[in-house]
Amino acid sequence: MSILERRLAGVVLPLFSIRSASDWGVGELPDLARTAPMLERAGLRALMTLPLLEPSPGQESPYSPVSAFALDPLYVSLDEVEEMVALGGREALSDDDRAALRVARGAYHVRHDVVRGLKQRWLSRCHARFVEHVDPASERARDYARFCDEHAHWLDDYALFRTLKDHHPQSWRAWPEPLRHHDAAALAAARAAHAGEIETRKYVQWLAFRQLEDAHRALGARGILLGGDEPFLVAEDSADVWGNQRLYRFDATVGAPPDPFSATGQDWGLPPYRWDRLAEGGYALFRARGRHAAALFDFVRIDHVVGLYRTYVRPLDGSDCYFVPAHEAEQRAQGEAVLAAFREGGAALIAEDLGVIPDFVRESLDRLRIPGFRVLRWEQRDGRFRVPSSWPELSVATNGTHDTETTAAWWESLPAWERAAIRAIPELGAVPEDLVKSWNHHVEGALLAALYGSPSDLMILPIQDVFGLRSRINVPNTVGPQNWSWRMPWSLDTIEREDFLGARLDTLAALARTSGRAA
Repeated sequence: MSILERRLAGVVLPLFSIRSASDWGVGELPDLARTAPMLERAGLRALMTLPLLEPSPGQESPYSPVSAFALDPLYVSLDEVEEMVALGGREALSDDDRAALRVARGAYHVRHDVVRGLKQRWLSRCHARFVEHVDPASERARDYARFCDEHAHWLDDYALFRTLKDHHPQSWRAWPEPLRHHDAAALAAARAAHAGEIETRKYVQWLAFRQLEDAHRALGARGILLGGDEPFLVAEDSADVWGNQRLYRFDATVGAPPDPFSATGQDWGLPPYRWDRLAEGGYALFRARGRHAAALFDFVRIDHVVGLYRTYVRPLDGSDCYFVPAHEAEQRAQGEAVLAAFREGGAALIAEDLGVIPDFVRESLDRLRIPGFRVLRWEQRDGRFRVPSSWPELSVATNGTHDTETTAAWWESLPAWERAAIRAIPELGAVPEDLVKSWNHHVEGALLAALYGSPSDLMILPIQDVFGLRSRINVPNTVGPQNWSWRMPWSLDTIEREDFLGARLDTLAALARTSGRAA
């Protein structure tokens, strides 16, 4: 039985969105454990993040990473790094760095440009201190060596790739031919020429992994599950694609077919897998990703799960788009083989099965006991809502995703017919008609009661809906600083002190008890 096959309430909280008394302008890995008092008070027993992976250089989307394995250095807490303490901590910062830190901490959104540069400087200094002062025979040095050995299958290429990007900022496909083609002699020369920078990258990953592992253990000790998020693909300009070119195609991109929300479909600009070659290798890439995820999380959301069954390929020459594989039997076999490889690691899986999903994919997921999503606003057909009380136990109930507007904004944009139709849900039907015309605590309470009362084993709320906020995480098909940068308006410390915020958490705790979702 999966750890998720019991009634639970949880929250989706992007790590970058957390504010704390000690952060450097972005949520940091130890902050995951610091959410525990807030979650416990609200009766929330699962904390799910967005991907914690490092984005491809020049991007900030966690769904376009530079590696399927490397954590984002942005999330490392310098205050908890032994070398930073030895260097004098924040007192060692120059006047310019202090000013940068004030700007980052005081910003409404994450200032990626400021925080990345600030942390990179001090993480490099921490590594220099580590090399100079840590005894190679010490337990700390041995732990670092064990980490590098255990993760060598991805870490060596990642650290070299990220270092080379500092010296060759353009895409790796424009690099000198020996580097572009992974020539052994060229790589050996690069490793020798940039050994210190490469070791710094590995050191930073070691810090990040140990901080995430500590946070995971701390949450587990309080009975809170930690959920991760696995992107479907990595960016073309990534360590994984550069190091494993034979597993990817470069004559097309991946996207989504047309649907009611996008008449032309979507083009994500990501390189398609060579599924034939992945199959020849027994889907080893997904087996490795599954083991990796299981070591860091209790459960994992598989992004764009339908793409594992059939990938929507968009040829660069402008010819017609098509699915790979082409036929249902092959699609079913491929998807189930990939998911089997992924779940070998031991993490419980949930499937992001939104968009255009063939019936056979949902049937397959049901047979594999992998729950998909039920998003209240989209659970309708022919103008009629499927009442949450009819949803299956094997599902994840929610009212929105990181790609949608918040529930408050959605409600206020509803046309009259849809607002009338949703009142078929009993909890909404009980709200007096004159009160459903605007967003208020009656409507909000009815929507929450419907979600909590659904049979779905896991019910998970976006953090904005926990507090009735309106700002969103991402606007699909747009690029800019408005995406992947939203921060909570209060720090975790403030939430514990403010009565009006505590009252909202108490309301959720009461819903968890009455719906059987309390621990």
